[in-house]
Amino acid sequence: MIGHLASRPSVLLVTAANQQVSHEFWNDHRSRFDLFISQAVLDECAAGDEEAALERADLVTGLPLLDINNDVASLATDLMSRVPLPSKAILDAVHIAVAAVHGIDYLVTWNCKHIANPALRGKIELVCRSSGFQPPVICTPLELIEVIP
Repeated sequence: MIGHLASRPSVLLVTAANQQVSHEFWNDHRSRFDLFISQAVLDECAAGDEEAALERADLVTGLPLLDINNDVASLATDLMSRVPLPSKAILDAVHIAVAAVHGIDYLVTWNCKHIANPALRGKIELVCRSSGFQPPVICTPLELIEVIP
């Protein structure tokens, strides 16, 4: 979601809509939630275009940082092997693991390929629970805006 806030307006209809929803969430709804990030979020924010990276870093400045500890690493490894996720999705597994290990209620993302993927959600939840953690509700910003009063 942070990437959508700091990117140039897209000419692709779906991406432009997701950007607009991201701005709506950030401007109108984020105050209803306690937001957290991890080093994995900071790493993603720092990647790519330098100007956009600075803007992304500015957006997350001041948000509490959750540890990536041994439990997170272990759960991420389990997610990679048991969901299964492709090797390029290791940061996606870390995002999920950080949220589960730290008891975060919602993991909000536009990554519908490896995180907010309906075909994977059940497997993700099963791996989290079998590792002793309550899985977060994984959803897009749009789902969160529409579902939470």
